[in-house]
Amino acid sequence: MTDAPRVVIVDDQALVRTGFRMILAADGIEVVAEAADGDEAVSAVRRTRPDVVLMDIRMPGTDGLEATRRILADAEETAAPRIVVLTTYDLDRYVYAALGAGASGFLLKDVTPEHLTAAVRLVRSGDALLAPAITRRLVERFAGSGARTAPLHRDLATLTPRELEVLEALARGHTNAELAARFRLSEATVKTHVARILSKLRLRDRAQAVIAAYETGLVTPGSGGPGSGGAQPG
Repeated sequence: MTDAPRVVIVDDQALVRTGFRMILAADGIEVVAEAADGDEAVSAVRRTRPDVVLMDIRMPGTDGLEATRRILADAEETAAPRIVVLTTYDLDRYVYAALGAGASGFLLKDVTPEHLTAAVRLVRSGDALLAPAITRRLVERFAGSGARTAPLHRDLATLTPRELEVLEALARGHTNAELAARFRLSEATVKTHVARILSKLRLRDRAQAVIAAYETGLVTPGSGGPGSGGAQPG
């Protein structure tokens, strides 16, 4: 897609919304609405039908988690906006629950301008925004802890042996390049495997795949993984 993403910014702090709006506008990204709480966010999304929602997770009243659920429940799969959760802390049970509910990734609020605009364009293209090492720590901390997540379809019997291997490695935080090297495949073939996994398990994106792998016991907390990584496409 070559046209600019259309974005709704949701945060209870006006200064944060203004700052993000200025950063996005400077990069040619249109902000079609702002909202100060979850109820306003749901209304703004219904009214403007954005491509991406930047969603503060902790707000008075209806929080970002509930707003994420309502927005994605509202929308048809093909028309649902991509939701990126905004948080102050990278290890946050609300972020974990939001990823399970269908959010496409998360950003810390002190994100650089370049990373913010790149993240918006990345998720708009259909990819999940994940920092593998942070996401793995997040899931390991909260999987099985009682943090609420949306029900996920988790019939792993539908996956081929190779798809199970790819899902396990993906959940440990490996990037597409690392998966390709590990299985001696092209990155295009790895992306095909990931797409088939998501389709068979009825998962929205890579973020939900990571959670499903832990919740089914395919991967267990503390079982190892790469020590670092950046945002990777799904």
